[in-house]
Amino acid sequence: MFHRKNIRLPAECYRGQRWFFVTVCCHERQPLLSDDTTSLEILSCLAAVSTAREFNIHAYCLMPDHLHFLAEGRTESSDLLEFVIDFKQQTSFDWQKRSAFPLWQKKYYDHVLRRVGSIDAIAWYIWMNPVRKGICEDPHKYLLSGSLTGLWKNGVRPSEAWIPPWKNAAIAKRKMPG
Repeated sequence: MFHRKNIRLPAECYRGQRWFFVTVCCHERQPLLSDDTTSLEILSCLAAVSTAREFNIHAYCLMPDHLHFLAEGRTESSDLLEFVIDFKQQTSFDWQKRSAFPLWQKKYYDHVLRRVGSIDAIAWYIWMNPVRKGICEDPHKYLLSGSLTGLWKNGVRPSEAWIPPWKNAAIAKRKMPG
């Protein structure tokens, strides 16, 4: 029998007025979000569910095979686990009407942010994703990224880039001799 490893922290770590970096990947990392209709439906659902589940989305970027977003719980009852489940269910329901295979991977990646001072750098990490992937040269021209809480196009990119902790660990491991 196949057993999936539980990658989640205890449920209470996902509740309240906290900040989260989330990545939801398409099934088998297929580029299922490449057409405009699907992409706009996904972003519309993200906006609706984040409002209903009491989250602010300060940054998002919808790539052909995944979605990144930076979420902040607005109230003590905000629950990231419920938010992501609701979002994935609603988008999957619409997707299943036109496709025979799943939209999303079963799991998703999250990072509970402890240092709120790096929020701008994390947002820019998200917005720079299409630039890093060679889709565009200017993140402001990528139509599937932005913010649901402010005018990000007027923001100034931090001088020091944020590197996700899981990438920091991989970089450090490669630099170690032996």
